[in-house]
Order: sequence, then C-alpha cells, then structure tokens
Amino acid sequence: MAEIDFPAEIRALRATYDSIEAVSDVETIRKDIAELSEQAGVPDLWDDPAAAQQITSKLSHRQSELERLETLASRIDDLEVLVELGQGEEDADSLAEAAQELQALKKALADLEVVTLLSGDYDEREAVVTIRSGAGGVDAADFAEMLLRMYLRWAERHGYPTQVLDTSYAEEAGLKSATFEVKAPYAYGTLSVEAGTHRLVRISPFDNQGRRQTSFAAVEVIPLIEQTDHIEIPENEIRVDVFRSSGPGGQSVNTTDSAVRLTHIPTGIVVSMQNEKSQIQNRAAAMRVLQSRLLLLKKEQEDAEKKALAGDVKASWGDQMRSYVLNPYQMVKDLRTEHEVGNTAAVLDGEIDDFIDAGIRWRANSRNAAE
Repeated sequence: MAEIDFPAEIRALRATYDSIEAVSDVETIRKDIAELSEQAGVPDLWDDPAAAQQITSKLSHRQSELERLETLASRIDDLEVLVELGQGEEDADSLAEAAQELQALKKALADLEVVTLLSGDYDEREAVVTIRSGAGGVDAADFAEMLLRMYLRWAERHGYPTQVLDTSYAEEAGLKSATFEVKAPYAYGTLSVEAGTHRLVRISPFDNQGRRQTSFAAVEVIPLIEQTDHIEIPENEIRVDVFRSSGPGGQSVNTTDSAVRLTHIPTGIVVSMQNEKSQIQNRAAAMRVLQSRLLLLKKEQEDAEKKALAGDVKASWGDQMRSYVLNPYQMVKDLRTEHEVGNTAAVLDGEIDDFIDAGIRWRANSRNAAE
C-alpha cells in the first residue's frame, strides 16, 4: 500500500472546506439561527401550527448546517493531531486510523459540497412530487407504485416527513398516479433532479408467457408555495368537481363525495386530492398544489424568455433520464450523468443518494456551461 502524504491531503481538505464555508456563508447561518430562535420563542407560536412548523423546521435545518460545518472543521483538526502523534511515535495503528478518517472526511466534504450547489430560486423549498404511469399498461402502473415506494423509503432514510396527498389506483395493479409532499428544507432542490421519464425493463409478472416488458413512468417535482408567494387565482378560473374516493381495484373508500378535482381553466392544469378525510381538507390541499404548479409554470415561462434572448442553449434534460433494467441483467443507469449501479434492489429500496448527487453536479455544470 502506497504511503499517504498526509500533510498534502490535509491541506487539500482544508482548501475544500474553506471554499464550502465561503459559499455557505457561516455568518448568515448564525444570523438566521438567532432570528429564527427569537421567532420560535414567541409564546403564541403554535397558535398557527403551519407557520410554527415552518419556523421550527427552518431553525432545525440551519442549526444542522452550522453543526455539520463546525464538526467537519473539528474533525480535520483532530486528524492533523492524530497524524502528528502517529508519525512522531511511529504508531502504525494510529496512522491506519488516520487513513480511514481521511477517506471518511473526503466523502463528507464531497457530500457537503453538493449541498452548496442548491442555489436555485426555489431550491430551499419543500417539495411536491407526482408520479404518473406511462406507456406499458399494468407494468407501467406497477412501476409507478415501485417509484412511489422508492422515494418514500429515501425520505424515511433521511428522516424527512412525507404526506401522501393523492393516490389514483389502476384497475389491475399499481397506480395511475400519486402525489406526495416531502416536508424538509431543500427537498425541492434535491429532488428536482429526479424529474423526468423513468424506464423499467423486466420480465413482466403480469405476462403468463414470461416475456420481457418495457414500461415508463413520469416524475414531476414542484416547489411547495409559501404564503409570501402571492399566487392569486380568481374563482372564475377554477372548475371544482367532487367525487368519491376510491381504493385499489376501484373499490369505494368513502361513502361521501369528499375527493376534489380542481381544473385551472386558462392552463388546463388538473389537480386531484382524495387522501384527506373531508372535502374541505382535500380542496385546501389541491389548491396548495395548484398554486405550486402555477408558480413553477411562471418560473419556466420567465426562464424560456431569458433563454430565447440568450439564443439556443442545449442544456435540456431529455425525455428519458434513467433506466432500471432487471432483465437480462441488473443495472440502474442515469442517462444524463452516466452514473450506474448494479444493485437494483437497493436503489428501488430508496438508496438513490448517489444518483441525486450526480444529478445535482450535472445540473450545476450544465448551468455553468450555458452561462
């Protein structure tokens, strides 16, 4: 095993850390923590549970950011001391421990570096994710349900709260569509790289001849609106339909018309909600998602205008962004970043951080190239 040049490696760690610290703006983080702590200490904070949740969530996130930065700085200092002791006493065990910590610090800094790339207009928002089955019949509906489970497991691994807002079940198996919220800061910036068309290749469990089937599902990710966004929607621009919620196989779940479908007439955007118990709750949830989609549509129109002024910049994501191949071999491959993994079961169980990190880096590089 080649001898490690610890002084050079530690200098490189410090240089990476310094660049991350500069981008993170530690003083601003501390200022935010002080302001949010003051807001969180107000006696009547929980009179408005939604606002209170938002404040405490932001405070927790900023505190975690600061703690992460300070912990990494301390670990680099500790590594330097460990190396000095190990080399001074010619202690092979200490140097072996230092080598392991060096690799762990490289990984931790790389992960933190990805977070600093989340600087888009809405990246810090919570996310609303919608999955829709595409071409492929019952296999596509089953694939949509597999993707829903994958993202919910990913959120669970990170301790991010989620809420399924709407599920539309297919007749035989799986889902026509599902919509859920990920209630964590930067959920939108993180998950927005998952938006696009996902492709599954496998031996169909629904084909009695055991033939290989290709199916597709679409993933949409939008930022959750905040009260300060001021997306006003005139009542005469919305058509409201109410109906009974349904479960798997088309079975009726509710005996009352509690499910709500909102249609935004000018754009044709349709939002359905059926997972809350009352029509009022479903309508409020549907309105929140509709406002979020209109907010993103407004942003996309502004970006399109800027792009038209700048000329044709080839930085599109493409329709098919990832393939999940279960037969004749096992492979999940992102077609934008070229990142691939052979353990398909782990990916479908929510281990998608490497794909997300690669996507965030790819997007940042694409933006830099466009500019």
